[in-house]
Amino acid sequence: MQSRTKRLAILAVFAALALGIYGLESLIPNPFPIPGIKLGLANIVTLVVLKRFGIREAALVLTVRILLSSLLFGNGVTLLYSAAGGLLCLAIEFAINSFLKGKALFVTAVFGALFHNAGQLIVALFLTKVINVMVYAPYLGISAILTGLFTGLCAYYTLKLLPRIIRED
Repeated sequence: MQSRTKRLAILAVFAALALGIYGLESLIPNPFPIPGIKLGLANIVTLVVLKRFGIREAALVLTVRILLSSLLFGNGVTLLYSAAGGLLCLAIEFAINSFLKGKALFVTAVFGALFHNAGQLIVALFLTKVINVMVYAPYLGISAILTGLFTGLCAYYTLKLLPRIIRED
């Protein structure tokens, strides 16, 4: 069992890592003419924390990352999109991970990516009040499946490589 201080320090490192990954990813231009397509690499950290620590800790790391990334790299609208997508993503990842009893992390990540995009589409629909934003849904769905597979596999192998020091077992 880890001390509260050590646990908090580990979670802070995870939050900083997620923020750094998000910042680096924000520098990559979107090669597609469809807004909203991203790799979602910061979700690797969220998945790792969810698996190793649990939902409360993953929500804490995610919230810190969303707030700081919106402050540093975005604005209030970015905060709305990130919060809607990120929190919906985490909720479904928790549910799927629980249902699958921690197996098939790539499936968990795919559902997370799909729901992240759904959350962002809902915000876009709410903000623009234009139903045409839903035309992006199939493209975002395809990208979510591909990026979710990638981030899920990255999280799986990251968990395999992490030192025992951060284990909560």
